[in-house]
Amino acid sequence: MTDKTQKPKGPDDKSTVIRNAATVVLIRDAKTDAPRVLMGQRGAKAAFMPNKFVFPGGALDPEDKAVPLAEKGAEPCRTRLQEDAPPGVGPALLAAAIRELWEETGQILGTSGQWPDPVPAGWQSFAERGFIPSPDGLAFVFRAITPPGRTRRFDARFFLADAARLKTDPDDFSTAEDELSDLQWIPLADVRNFDLPFITQVVLAEIAGRLPDVSAPDSVPYFKNDQEESLFHRLGGVVEMPR
Repeated sequence: MTDKTQKPKGPDDKSTVIRNAATVVLIRDAKTDAPRVLMGQRGAKAAFMPNKFVFPGGALDPEDKAVPLAEKGAEPCRTRLQEDAPPGVGPALLAAAIRELWEETGQILGTSGQWPDPVPAGWQSFAERGFIPSPDGLAFVFRAITPPGRTRRFDARFFLADAARLKTDPDDFSTAEDELSDLQWIPLADVRNFDLPFITQVVLAEIAGRLPDVSAPDSVPYFKNDQEESLFHRLGGVVEMPR
């Protein structure tokens, strides 16, 4: 019997629909003994991961599919982005990662250049700075699907980049939107003192174990959570294992 005080979950319910998403993990001073990572805090009223410290990132927008990229992205990342994914989604995910970084931190990964008209609405402020988005240096390092039962579900791809590739002042967050507060470069040695989502801790552990290398790993860890089971895969030809 259905509880009439609650609406049945339909195909458009945000807790059941899995949205493609992209996240950027920016590392500063990667080749030193004190590397730092850029993170910010989600609001207390956020529907997804309230109060948690996270990397900049978010869901893929339809407009991201039509964005001109200055480069196509490096292999093997381009190929791996297409594994177990909708056809052609790779470039859109790279664009989404760059857009979310810009919106949430005011930081730019791009190349100087003029956009062809028309500029998508969500990209106008980026284009006004005189840059075309560039995925050069973005390394696909992790993928995870939000487990069932959460208020939002995402198929999130995590991209690692060296902060030296930024075209903006890495300490200037004045043009950032207000989705993340307390933006800061956190020393990796101190990051576990912050309130982090579990998957964020896992991603940071993977990255820290490879530093100072910020290139694409030999294979990409992939936590695939669906309605029936959770599997741990590695994108790039490695056999999957049950979790």
